[in-house]
Amino acid sequence: MNEIQFCLLLAVALFSIGIYGLLTRRNAIGILLSIELMANAVNINLVAFSRVHGGAAGQVFALFAIALTVAEVAIGLGLVILMARTRKSINVDEARDLHG
Repeated sequence: MNEIQFCLLLAVALFSIGIYGLLTRRNAIGILLSIELMANAVNINLVAFSRVHGGAAGQVFALFAIALTVAEVAIGLGLVILMARTRKSINVDEARDLHG
C-alpha cells in the first residue's frame, strides 16, 4: 500500500466516523466534534494530494481551512454556552425554540 492510499483510507475512516456522529448525536458538543472530524479528513486529503502533485497550494489551502475551522468551533462553542445558560441543556432538539 503506498502513501497516498493510506492517507485516503485514513481520511475516509475519519469522514465516515464524522458522518455517523453527526447523524446519531443529540448533544451539541458531539455534533461539533463530528464536524471537526470531517474537516480534518478534508485537510488530510488536501495535504496528501498536494504532496503527490508536488505543489504547496493544497497545504496552504489546508492551513486556511484549519483557521476557518477554529473560528467555526469558537462560534459554535459560544452558542453552546449560551444555550446551556438559557436552557440548562445542550440537547439540539431544544435549540429550535431559543426565542423564548
